[in-house]
Amino acid sequence: MAESISSNRSLLAASSDGPRRVKKRPNPPPIFNGTAPSEIRNTELLCSLCYNLINEAHMTKCGHTYCYACIKTAIETQKKCPKCSTPIESVDEIFPNCLLNEVVAKEKSRIPSKRVKCCPEHTDSLFELQSFLSKEKCNLTIEEVNLMLEVLAQKKQQLEADCRETELLILREFLEEVQRHKKEELKRIQEQLQMVDGDISVVKDTLKSHVLMYPPQKQIKCEPSTSAVNNCSLNLGNCSYAKKQDGFNGSKYVSKTCVAPSFNSRKKRMYEHYNDLQKSYFNLKSLDSIPSENGSMRTSGIDLFEENLIKFTRFSYVRPLAALNYSNDSFNGSNIVSSIEFEKDNEYFAIAGVTKKIKVYEYASVIRDPIDVHCPVNEMVCNQKISCISWSSFHKNMLASSDYEGTVTLWDAFTNQKVKTYQEHEKRCWSVDFNKVDTKLIASGSDDSKVKLWMTNMEHSCATLEAKANVCCVKFSPSSKYHLAFGSADHCVHYYDLRKLSEAQQVFKGHKKAVSYVKFLNAEEIVSASTDSQLKLWDVLHQNALRSFKGHLNEKNFVGLATDGDFITCGSENNSLYVYYKGLSSPVLTFKFETFKSILDRNVKEDDSNEFVSAVCWRMGSNVVVAANSQGNIKILELV
Repeated sequence: MAESISSNRSLLAASSDGPRRVKKRPNPPPIFNGTAPSEIRNTELLCSLCYNLINEAHMTKCGHTYCYACIKTAIETQKKCPKCSTPIESVDEIFPNCLLNEVVAKEKSRIPSKRVKCCPEHTDSLFELQSFLSKEKCNLTIEEVNLMLEVLAQKKQQLEADCRETELLILREFLEEVQRHKKEELKRIQEQLQMVDGDISVVKDTLKSHVLMYPPQKQIKCEPSTSAVNNCSLNLGNCSYAKKQDGFNGSKYVSKTCVAPSFNSRKKRMYEHYNDLQKSYFNLKSLDSIPSENGSMRTSGIDLFEENLIKFTRFSYVRPLAALNYSNDSFNGSNIVSSIEFEKDNEYFAIAGVTKKIKVYEYASVIRDPIDVHCPVNEMVCNQKISCISWSSFHKNMLASSDYEGTVTLWDAFTNQKVKTYQEHEKRCWSVDFNKVDTKLIASGSDDSKVKLWMTNMEHSCATLEAKANVCCVKFSPSSKYHLAFGSADHCVHYYDLRKLSEAQQVFKGHKKAVSYVKFLNAEEIVSASTDSQLKLWDVLHQNALRSFKGHLNEKNFVGLATDGDFITCGSENNSLYVYYKGLSSPVLTFKFETFKSILDRNVKEDDSNEFVSAVCWRMGSNVVVAANSQGNIKILELV
């Protein structure tokens, strides 16, 4: 028995000796798909999503490779590449990486198929110790138990020390990573601060020179009296009384303030959109470091930002100038206005919608008349509900319309005569547009997934663009007869060069639902509207959106879209009009339509109404917008 106890003591000492005589065993590495990452010689063979050895390698169109199951799940949930966020709509856009699959197969053959998850020596020693204690517990003396407790206490102390060391190491690792990020952030902030200091110095010098050249004079306050008006006209060239404002034309509305907004009002608007403006400033300043093409002079970032800031702070609110109604029949079930357009001289505007009528109004007469009941100068009755109208940029009297039957009609807007009718679309035609350069070219888009091109001197279409989904809108470039954009139910904006009809020059992806409108701000920039409650700004040379505009509500209806090149206005399904500036993501102005309530709807809350703004149009060269809602109420609004 003594020999047995002695041998067992030796076994106990061997299995639980102090830290100075027992070599510390590292913890086995974690098991990943049967293989530890440390066993893989090339870490590039690991999937960046599951961190396993790549299984069925598939590559995206942007060049990144993942396991097939991983990238399939990412596409179904996110619709984009997890690394670079390139839009990927379906698994049809990924392809097998055969070469990498062969490399992975060789790597798998090199690594054993199974790993022992714990050390066998450690397992055997532990089993022997447990066996010894169960057998000899009755024979152990107090000295032997104390010895075992002392050894175990030392082992526990060592394990606790090792655990504490690991905790401190991970804490140090975290703090060092935070330190690295903050140093990088500090370096970036210092660079930005140096940039801002330089611009402040330049602006101060410019302001000092301006004050020396034009010393401040006593301000003359404009009063509504005749003498004060004459005084302003004589002394202040920028006073609202000094010149005739575009949009009033002798109307009953009289302005009592100067045209130029005050410093305080502009400062208030600046602080309301401070975060957006700050992002815009640094984005524009970053362009200074990009070399210009062909060695041409590039406008500096501070000059571009100054221009944006001046334009953005021009207007403070939206003021109604006049109102009219699309239908005088209060018993009509639907009075939705689908389209509003000004003719080329901005003297007349046309309104069309689901009442199958196109009404033409004289703008000056509507503004001048103090009553809200206005008679159109002309009215055209159609066979079907009108979805869109478009004026010719060359012929003042020529108007095109598209309807729910798929018909495109040319009208003489001042004689009520149908000039020509095109009936090649097989389904509802949502949009029609005149080319701004070619006087005879027209485009139309339909639910039959086709964009058709027409010539006013031909009886049939001259070309067809085949889309993969319903076409909701179509628009020509303002400066080119060859370029056209259309939006469709595939969530994309398609940009075509008509000299190559076989494929789109660019396809802009980013919307989550159907694209309902596209408009050109200029020859290089396009804005699109979608039922995902977003507007997006695109550059015709780049696929990624320059900016997204959010704030309005649009989930199921056509709510209208218009732009004057700098400001963008659209409707909303909360019966409001929203105005965005192209350099900011949030709305800068809003206007709420009055909610019409019949006797049956008198108990319905205003927020619960189904009314929405259905059409908008900008009177080009002015700060006037015409908007209509689903009740047929039309407002002529001025940005002030």
